[in-house]
Amino acid sequence: MTLRKLFVIDDDPGMLRTIERLLKVHGFDVQAFASAEAFLGSANPRDGGCLVLDIDLGGMSGIELRRQLTLSGMSLPVIFITAKDSEFVRKTALEVGCFAYLSKPFPAKQLMNAIEEALDTLA
Repeated sequence: MTLRKLFVIDDDPGMLRTIERLLKVHGFDVQAFASAEAFLGSANPRDGGCLVLDIDLGGMSGIELRRQLTLSGMSLPVIFITAKDSEFVRKTALEVGCFAYLSKPFPAKQLMNAIEEALDTLA
């Protein structure tokens, strides 16, 4: 397994590009997707070290994708990101299993710290 490979899913093209660039600058191999469906159609989650996942996507939600991955036996650490923070969303994200939960906009350092900590748990 390549621990430095990260998956990013966000339906906001600007946010997706920004996160992808940030992670590449920090030496990660990044695969970016605009939807959960695109991720499921072409990614191999077993190849990655971490998933940065927007909760509110156009089709399948990030929460539902996490549930599907869990049911299929995937233990990939998930860092949820959202622009629509609420107690209900936060509670649901924690219930389905997430390594970290970040509310947009978040400092780049906060995301990088969460990713490094998630990868450390796999080492």
